[in-house]
Amino acid sequence: MSPEAEKTRREFLEEALRQDPDNTFARYGLAMELAKTEPASAWTHFEYLLIHHPQYAATYYQAGMFLLAQGRPDEARKVLAAGVEVTGRQAKHHAQRELQAALEDLDNRG
Repeated sequence: MSPEAEKTRREFLEEALRQDPDNTFARYGLAMELAKTEPASAWTHFEYLLIHHPQYAATYYQAGMFLLAQGRPDEARKVLAAGVEVTGRQAKHHAQRELQAALEDLDNRG
């Protein structure tokens, strides 16, 4: 994808957050966009979602994988484990299995 298209997507998400700072979908999307180029900013958005919208299940897997990619396995483990609990309470079994598999994979790494 061209840098112009990425910039447009990022600008769209930033504008959505300016209009509604609590927009979980826009914040999640912006975190995913920023993860590619601005990890510190990306983490700010992931962390916001984990704190202010702990029921937003999609955050747990992506935030855990982000932390793992950033060389923060202990934090990743905590986020993934929390996600397993949240998705279990929500009866989101597919998401729970994905989180559990990621957690087991991380545990098997050492």
